[in-house]
Amino acid sequence: MRVLTPEQEALLNSERRLLNDLRAVLARLGIGDEDEESLKQSIQQLEDFFLIVVVGEFNSGKSAAINALLGQRTLEEGVTPTTTQVQVLRYGEISKKTVVGASQVVLTLPVDILKEICIVDTPGTNAIVRAHETITTQFVPRSDLVLFVTSADRPFTESERIFLNYIREWGKKVVFVVNKIDILQNEKEIEQVVAFVRENARLLTGSSPVVFPVSARMALRAKLGESPALPESRFAKLEEYVRRTLDEKSRLRLKLLNPLGVGGNLIKKYLETAAGRMEGFKSDLDLLADMEGQLALYEKDMAHNFTLRMAEIEKILFEMEGRGRAFFDETFRLTRILELLNKARIQQDFEHKVVADMPEVLEKKAGDLISWLVDSNLHQWQAVVARLAARRKEHQERILGDIGPEGFRQDRERLLEAIRREARQVVETYDKNRESRKIAENAQTTIAASAAMEAGAVGLGALVTALASTAAADITGMLMAGVVAALGFFIIPARRRQGQARMMKKIADLRTGISQSLKTEFEKEIKSSLQHIREAIAPYTRFIRAERDKLVEAQTRLKRLQTEIGQFKENLESL
Repeated sequence: MRVLTPEQEALLNSERRLLNDLRAVLARLGIGDEDEESLKQSIQQLEDFFLIVVVGEFNSGKSAAINALLGQRTLEEGVTPTTTQVQVLRYGEISKKTVVGASQVVLTLPVDILKEICIVDTPGTNAIVRAHETITTQFVPRSDLVLFVTSADRPFTESERIFLNYIREWGKKVVFVVNKIDILQNEKEIEQVVAFVRENARLLTGSSPVVFPVSARMALRAKLGESPALPESRFAKLEEYVRRTLDEKSRLRLKLLNPLGVGGNLIKKYLETAAGRMEGFKSDLDLLADMEGQLALYEKDMAHNFTLRMAEIEKILFEMEGRGRAFFDETFRLTRILELLNKARIQQDFEHKVVADMPEVLEKKAGDLISWLVDSNLHQWQAVVARLAARRKEHQERILGDIGPEGFRQDRERLLEAIRREARQVVETYDKNRESRKIAENAQTTIAASAAMEAGAVGLGALVTALASTAAADITGMLMAGVVAALGFFIIPARRRQGQARMMKKIADLRTGISQSLKTEFEKEIKSSLQHIREAIAPYTRFIRAERDKLVEAQTRLKRLQTEIGQFKENLESL
């Protein structure tokens, strides 16, 4: 028995996909328990698209009627109570039995009819009367049809009357099935039983009921090829009525629209929720942008101030270079030819006039640079602490307000507290002397000025002495040859230019080496400090941006689903 056309079945599958996609999106957003249950029930309505609930007293033939609908022997039949739990029959690729609580069992079966119809087999009405809540609250309200099976030999028992009273308030369509007509003698007896059931049902329901006399056992045997007596079972009329009832266009459209209505309302609600959360994220993003802005400004100011301070150091080295140039101009003269022969004097003069107090001045400037860097790093950490403290104190509700699931709020608070704690610990344990020593040790080859410059001065002094000795020897040779007048004025300036060029290169190399080494070392320290602060903030930054991205993605998907649901509703009009 097929109920849905291929087109209708395709619509059903599309709607299932839509609502399951919505469920996944809302789960990431943190859907409320009540909304989740509402959506779950809507999806379940599609899984159990047409829900038939079969009720009646035990031994009335409920299980036989269900087996006849399925066209196979699935449920156990017997004269004693065989169904003590609610059994929900659904479609599944493999046969499986799943126990759900103490009173419910789900059977999945690879039977085609179950692709469109879900059948609920209930215990006998005498058991239902004692524990009717599960049936009346979970299944009857969602049912499309209630098959009320009564036996031809004991029609309309007292327990069946009582249970009918329980379910009539739901206003569901109830079809009365008088089973086991094969045990009656003739058509007259069948008509008498049907009339009895119809009259009692009319008195209880207040309307004229639909009654089908059938033999479920004969129908099943005929479907299984064990007997050719399907017409005699009268079961085909019941199946045709069920198919026509379920296939009513208005019923089918309503069943498809109801879950879509639930989904559409939830989309609207959670789009508003997402918009509120996005507004709440603004304070977090403002905090991150503010702190990143502070760090960028700090980096820019440090670079500018460092350039100025390095200019002072380079000025010291340039001044030494100028003194060296003046020293050569003054010393390498023909009139001082005899003094050039005194190596010790030349070297002493060079160190006194050119090198002078440059090592001490350079060491002091380097020390000042270190102190400035250490103080700046400390002040930046203090700024982070102050920024977090001010944010928490002045805008606590806006930062930590209710903009998301409890887990989100807890994670955000934990990360903010971790940053604040780390920043405060850095500030409280910051030892400027220790930090200064560390930086000085890292740059000791270039900023331990006394050692480095003494070596440099000795090297320059030795160079100057060698140049002076060479020049003196040349001049002495010229004197002995008696050609001073002819060549002296050319040789001395040439030696002076040669020596001056070599010395200037040495001093320039020394100046460039010191400047570059200091610049490299201090830029590394500045970047290290910024990296430390950014690493402290990074977990919070990643968390907020990930949550924001997740929220943006959810908004995009919700809007897409909203559009698809709108289009889907338009397609339903063509049914």
